[in-house]
Amino acid sequence: MIGFTRGTLDRADRERDDPEALAAALADPAARLLRLRALEPEVDAAGLMVWDLLETLPTDATPLFLGYDAGVPRFVVALDGEGSPTSRSPNLMTVLAAMPAGDAATYAAARSLIDWHRRHGFCANCGTATAPFRAGWARRCPACAAQHFPRTDPVVIMLAEHDGRVLLGRQASWAPGRYSALAGFVEVGESLEEAVRREVLEEAGVPVGAVRYVASQPWPFPSQLMLACVAEATDDRISLDTLELEDAFWATRDEVAGALTRVEGARFDAPPDYAIAYSLLAHWLDAQG
Repeated sequence: MIGFTRGTLDRADRERDDPEALAAALADPAARLLRLRALEPEVDAAGLMVWDLLETLPTDATPLFLGYDAGVPRFVVALDGEGSPTSRSPNLMTVLAAMPAGDAATYAAARSLIDWHRRHGFCANCGTATAPFRAGWARRCPACAAQHFPRTDPVVIMLAEHDGRVLLGRQASWAPGRYSALAGFVEVGESLEEAVRREVLEEAGVPVGAVRYVASQPWPFPSQLMLACVAEATDDRISLDTLELEDAFWATRDEVAGALTRVEGARFDAPPDYAIAYSLLAHWLDAQG
């Protein structure tokens, strides 16, 4: 199962432009507010996210309507200055690894929505301060009437394969031993397949041909859509861009299997289970079969 997917939230787009429906959701005694601390969710003893009564809502805060879960209205608040949208503490990684799929998907939506509001407080058209509307799923400029909607950045993440092996790399900032699939943003005027070929060639100097799409994942650090692929390398010579990668190597099937099962002495440390890079490696391993 891919992390941050299989959500249980009804996003209720039909009610975002309905003031009466939104007022009813806010007045519902069952309505709940997601408890976050520095953008990270607090969890109970069972590992479930904690939801507060709406009476805990700060008087100067604008609630963002996430939707309904099991008929209960769910909200989150964008508090300025709390936490970095790109950061993941060791505690958050532990929490996410144990969190039920529905909770993780709701958290991903909430965190990405908060991040978007933080980064889009001013109109991209004329520079005027904007204000949220559509229950928090858009911002409007009072000067030029431009409307702005949450966006997600497409990112390709891929395994280049050659002669029964896959290409893995690591960045210098990662924990010691951690290796993962290569990844990079899709540029304007570029197809998914073209982005895969360009990124692998730029980062590792490896040319690839055919590209197979595998799956996607919302990634809320800060707000991206990961597009997982497998690509066929036409050459296995590696020429690193050291500004992007600290190291790269071709991993065998046995080395990937050892890393995914976290065996002692594995050649490399695999990505966390909730990351699509882990799912992509597992998919490739199954295909080797």
